Order: sequence, then structure tokens, then C-alpha cells
Amino acid sequence: MDNIQELLSRGVEEVIEREKLEAVLKGKKKLRVKLGIDPTSPNIHIGRAVVLWKLRAFQELGHKVIFIVGDFTGLIGDTSDKDAERPMLSEKQIAVNLKTYFEQAYKILDKKKTEVYYNSKWLKKLGFAEIGRLADLFSLHEFEARENIAKRLKSGKRVSLRELLYPLMQGYDSVAVKADVELGGTDQRFNLLAGRVIQPAYGQSPQNILTMTLMEGTDGRKMSSSWGNTINITAEPNDMFGKAMSIPDDLIKKYFILATRVPLAAIDEIVRSNSNPRDQKMRLALEITRLYHGAKKAEIAKQAFVSQFSKGELPEDIKTKTLKAGRYQLLDILIETGIVGSKSEGRRLFEQNGVKLNQKTTKDALVVLDGKSEILLQVGKRKFLRVK
Repeated sequence: MDNIQELLSRGVEEVIEREKLEAVLKGKKKLRVKLGIDPTSPNIHIGRAVVLWKLRAFQELGHKVIFIVGDFTGLIGDTSDKDAERPMLSEKQIAVNLKTYFEQAYKILDKKKTEVYYNSKWLKKLGFAEIGRLADLFSLHEFEARENIAKRLKSGKRVSLRELLYPLMQGYDSVAVKADVELGGTDQRFNLLAGRVIQPAYGQSPQNILTMTLMEGTDGRKMSSSWGNTINITAEPNDMFGKAMSIPDDLIKKYFILATRVPLAAIDEIVRSNSNPRDQKMRLALEITRLYHGAKKAEIAKQAFVSQFSKGELPEDIKTKTLKAGRYQLLDILIETGIVGSKSEGRRLFEQNGVKLNQKTTKDALVVLDGKSEILLQVGKRKFLRVK
């Protein structure tokens, strides 16, 4: 009973047909619980992992998880959380983003209890007759009433017909896999409800829905790969720990609830018994890192953080890159060594005094590598690199 109550409440904003779902969960029927994720970036971050951990909780109660990778819907683009039209991705970009998706997802999900599908399997086959049948189940007014669409129309921004097709596709996914339950963020509510509208037209019972709380990133905005405020589940332990320590204080309890598996009663005790936000975050960062890397590596990351930021020591595991002898602009070194991803990112870091050369803040300086000496680069608070 307690497991069911936590399943339906922890990190959950809304349960559509809660009484019905709760009754089924108390019985013997094994549910088919669906989640679809479009591979719009190559990394799964802990914000997206919130829903994956909810799926894991269903698995632990004996239910079957249906994990749909939106290789087709990813091409179309979902604008549920966007204030402008999302551009279509190419098949090549989708393929690149998909390379490690399953490997990442199975850090959380039980592979043996997971069915995996690519939705191109059925969506590519739909013709105009079938799409017309799906479209007939909805009115234009229903789409116009969506908050983000209404705002764009009011401000004169373009809304493409392609965008209106997305909920039909997500709803049809539920038909294809015979979903009993679908999970998604609160920004997905309209798309989730589309499944409930479409399923009866195909002789299926409408799915129950759990909408999950959205998670803010390290800068307080919604966690998004495009904003660079994520903590990726594949991040190295030190990086994961350090980023968790950087979140705003007012998000500590929310991160405990959404990004860890610490019991709710224990979370209340942690927050109540210790008024120092830094100490609360130390425990939070430890729990998040432990979840993905294990207790030993999490503890090592904690000690590294304490040494670096409390004692002012340099990390012990600084990597070294070797470049050809010559004269380099520091920005070019940052790009060539991969410590930053683009020149625009590098320039922004320089403007924000976020780059140190040999432990001194610097601008885009000229550096000479002569084969005898090496330099120490620091980008932000946690990225270090020796170059020679």
C-alpha cells in the first residue's frame, strides 16, 4: 500500500483516473506503462530521468514498461514547452543522438522488464486516410486553446500545421503498444490526453495518465540540454557532484524528491535537522552521484570536492593533453582540447572571467608551447586540464 501511494504521489502533479488506477494497482493485473522520449539531444539528464525512475518503480511492482524512442516524432518536433516553432531534426542527427540512448536508459530501467520500440515502425506507414481519421477526433479550437499555442497566435508568431500533427502521433503510439498508463511531464499534458481520445476509436480503453513535476536546472530555469544547465546521468562523478552542489538553495528539497530515491520521511528529516544549505547539498550531491556511480565513487567525489573548494587544493586527477609546439590563442586551445564545445561558448566564458591560466583569470591570451613547459587551464569551477 505504501509503495502504491508513493508511486502515485512522489514527483507526480496529476493522476488522471486515480481511483481506477489505484484499484488496478492493488489487484493482480499487470499494466503496460508507456513512456516516449524523442532523442533531441545525445544525453539523458537527471530531469528526464525523473520519469525513468517512475517507470522503474512500476517495474518493481511487477508491471511491464514500454519505452518508445521517438525516432519519427523526433523528426517532426514537439513544441509543447516551446514559445517558438521547433525546427525539424534530420534523420542523421536523430541517429547520432540515439547511439547511447539505451545504454543510458538501462542505468535506471530493468532491461528484462522493458519492451523497446522505435515509433517509426508504425508512424511511417500511416497514410492520408489514417491521418485524416485521427485528425477528425480533434477540433482546431482544442489546439488553439493550448497555452503556448495561444500565446504564439496572439503575438503573431507562426504555428505550422506540422506542429498540430505531433499529439496525434504520440496518441497513436499508445494505440500501437496498447498502453494502460502513460507518463510524461506537465508540459506533455495535451499530448498525453490525445492518447485517451484516440484509443477508444481503435477499440481500446483510454489510458491512465501520470504527469510528472518538471525539474529546474542548475541555473534555476527548466533543465534543458539547449541551455547547458543539465546534470547528465553519464557525467563523471566529480562533475556530477560539483554540479549538484551548484544548484540554487531553494531547489534542494525538490532535487531530493525528484533526483534521488531517499525516502520522503528521511528527506524531511535531512532538511529539518540541518539548516545549513551547504551541508544539505553535500548530502544531496552524494545521493545523486551514488545513484549513478555507486557509494565508493560518490564518496571519492565528495572528498575531491571538499579538498578543492574547502582547502583550495587542485584535483588529483587532472588530465593532460599534448599539442604540437607553437603559438596558440587560448580560445583555440580550449576548442582543440575539447574543454569547451564551441567558440561562442569559449568567448562567453572569457567575458564572464570564467577562464584561468595557471590559476590566474585571463582573457584570450597568446600562449607559447615550447615542448619544455606545460600550462594549467581551468574553465569554470570544475574543469581542469594540463596542456603541454
